[in-house]
Amino acid sequence: MTDTAEIFDRLKKDHDKHRELLDRLLETSGESEERKMLFTELTKELKAHAAAEEQALYSTMLRKPPTTDDTRHSVAEHHEIEEALNDLAATDMSEGGWLTKFKTFDHDYRHHIDEEEQEHFPECEEYLDENDMKHMRSVFERRKKEEKAEAEVTPEKKEDAKE
Repeated sequence: MTDTAEIFDRLKKDHDKHRELLDRLLETSGESEERKMLFTELTKELKAHAAAEEQALYSTMLRKPPTTDDTRHSVAEHHEIEEALNDLAATDMSEGGWLTKFKTFDHDYRHHIDEEEQEHFPECEEYLDENDMKHMRSVFERRKKEEKAEAEVTPEKKEDAKE
């Protein structure tokens, strides 16, 4: 096939940044400015990354029958991640319930990116060709930048937060 390391290295670089933001958020407390700033950065990063990854990589993989089930699984998890972020944003950061929800989110998100890196990406590599790589290169960075500029931290109201 082709040298696919480029796109997967780029995705893993984002995942490493996400892990760092998660670690830093776990060190914060209450409704501090640092927690608010880090959560805003994490939310915009994750929403932009997911949209760009879906358009660049997963739209390509959906056209390859052997990978469609895993691809659908990852895309479904992206939607669950966005819902969890929206719920966290609608939850009062000064209450203990926020940190409890965040720890669950942290665990679930790390599981998602570990699964992508260890299982999905290696499988995807087997089916990519040079045209796929060209498409992914042209889409990922552009889409991520556009999505990050438009990402909302919370489209929900505090009273909509899940218990």
